[in-house]
Amino acid sequence: MLLSELRAELREQLAGGESPALDADVLLCHVLNKPRSFLLAWPEYEVPAQQQDTLSQLVARRQAGEPVAHLTGQREFWSLMLEVSPDTLIPRPDTEVLVEAALARLPEGPARVVDLGTGTGAIALSLKSERPLDTVLAVEFNLQAAALARRNAARLGLEVEVREGSWLAPLTGLTFDMIVSNPPYIDATDPHLAQGDVRFEPLSALVAEDQGLADIRHIASRAPAHLVAGGWLLVEHGWQQSEAVQSIFIDNGFEQVTTLRDYGGQDRVTLGRWPGREHA
Repeated sequence: MLLSELRAELREQLAGGESPALDADVLLCHVLNKPRSFLLAWPEYEVPAQQQDTLSQLVARRQAGEPVAHLTGQREFWSLMLEVSPDTLIPRPDTEVLVEAALARLPEGPARVVDLGTGTGAIALSLKSERPLDTVLAVEFNLQAAALARRNAARLGLEVEVREGSWLAPLTGLTFDMIVSNPPYIDATDPHLAQGDVRFEPLSALVAEDQGLADIRHIASRAPAHLVAGGWLLVEHGWQQSEAVQSIFIDNGFEQVTTLRDYGGQDRVTLGRWPGREHA
C-alpha cells in the first residue's frame, strides 16, 4: 500500500480518539523509523506488508486505549526524546510550564536543583539541558522508574544523579537553590482515573491521600530544611487545588507564593520562595 493511502486509512481507523491524525503519524514514523517530514515528502512510498502488519497490531492496541507513548516506548518533552514505560507517568506538555518557571527563577551562575519523584527524568533532564553548569539531582521511589531515568540521562549525555528513595529522605544534609516536583495529586475517587491514558499509568504516581494533597503537604513541610535562603519550591498540582496548595506553602513559611496557569489556562504550578530560617 502507498504511504499516502495507509496514512489516510490509519487516521480513519483511529477516528474518535483525541488526536487521530497525530496518533496515526506518530505510529507510522515509529514503524517506518522515519521523521514526520518523510510522510509528506514520500507519499508514493510503498510500505512493506510486514510493516503494515505491525501497524495493524499497534492500531488495535491504540483503539483499546493504550497510550501512544507506550506503543512507541518514547515521548518528546522539552525537545528531548525520552524513553517511557508503564512504570512512570507519561510526560505531558503542561509540565513544561514548571520547567519554564524554574528557569526563570534560578540564580545566575551554577545552582543546585533537585527534582522529586522524577519518573522519566523529564523535569530534571530539561533543566540540565538548559543549564549544564548546574548540579541537578533527581529522586525516585520506584526502582524501575529510577533505572529508566538513568537510562534517559545516559542516552542524552546529561549528568543528572538519580537517587532512590521517598521524596527528600535520600538528601540528608544537602541544600538546594530550588526544589521542583510533579507529585501525585489526584484524589482516589476522581472519575478521571478510569479515563484516557491514566488507566495505563501507575496509580502510585497519580493518587495521593487527603484529597490529593498529602504528598504536597509532605514536600512543603520538609523542603525548608533543604533550601538555601531565597531558594524556591515549585510543584505541579490539579487545576482545582491552587488555593489549597498556596495555603500549604504559606503555612510552611514560604513567601511570594503564586500560581501559574498551564497552556490550557488552568491553574497548574504553585511556587514559593523560602526566606531563610531566621525569618520563618
